[in-house]
Amino acid sequence: MSPSQALQDPVFRAYLWVIFGSLGVGGMVLGFLSLGLRKELGPIWSTYRSWLILAPIGLAVVFAGRVPTILGITLLSVFGFKEFARASELGRDRWITTIVYAGIVTVGAASLLSLPLSEGSNLEWYRCFVALPVFVIPLILLVPILRNRARGELQRVSLGIVGFIYIGWMFGHLGCFTNSLNPYGYLLYVIFATELSDVAAFTFGRVFGRHPLRSEISPKKTWEGALGALAISMILPWLLRFSFPEFGPWQLILTGLIVGVGGQLGDLSVSMIKRDIGTKDMGGLIPGHGGILDRIDSLIYVAPLFLHMASYYHQLR
Repeated sequence: MSPSQALQDPVFRAYLWVIFGSLGVGGMVLGFLSLGLRKELGPIWSTYRSWLILAPIGLAVVFAGRVPTILGITLLSVFGFKEFARASELGRDRWITTIVYAGIVTVGAASLLSLPLSEGSNLEWYRCFVALPVFVIPLILLVPILRNRARGELQRVSLGIVGFIYIGWMFGHLGCFTNSLNPYGYLLYVIFATELSDVAAFTFGRVFGRHPLRSEISPKKTWEGALGALAISMILPWLLRFSFPEFGPWQLILTGLIVGVGGQLGDLSVSMIKRDIGTKDMGGLIPGHGGILDRIDSLIYVAPLFLHMASYYHQLR
């Protein structure tokens, strides 16, 4: 991945049209609803304006190359965990948070190891990546032992492990796409399809929603919104098949299920955490979206599931 490769890559160029075209169509639809039908769309306009900034920034980072992309993903993980630590009050424990931050940075470093580390294998970089929880989790568990404490330590240790695995390691799988044979197709599809699925869930829920999906976790989410998002997710792999021409029908179906189901599980999982700690949003950095973790939560399940599915059927590099 590099600027010159991006300019020559037909998949990257196609996504420029797909993403900016989607933003243009979305703006016209919102304008029609607002001006033509006199619908009140205050919060939706705020979300749309944020996407007008976020989408070009994301494309610019991917265009800049492999290293900037991995660094960008690592920074998102770091700030996402910072929001999580602040909201859950884990941030008061500097020992555990320092270990988690170090683990997240190491996840990014492992993604940078694109070259084979030994003869006869071209996936040593990924083996290093996969092994990281084996080292980080024991370090987190070591903290109360070194302190010689037991009472009240389980909650902090558990939050640290959840923060690293969920926000650092699972989300960090996005960086692994940059080491694949098809980096632009895999990475851009996963991000675009997952975020579009989020938009579809919100839209179908607002228009058709009647039955709560999980009322105690996220009262505004509905079965109608979830099924609408799943339907869009099942269609997208066929519409954007240029992203992965090596995929057969079964892989396209699995891709749709991974995005349609995995994206919503990631969203609901973070909603469950927010509900338990008593906060609506993990942060307020992005108008209309909340914090960084509120924006990337749907990718947390999708990234590793899609990567493992793709690697099972096709050689990654």
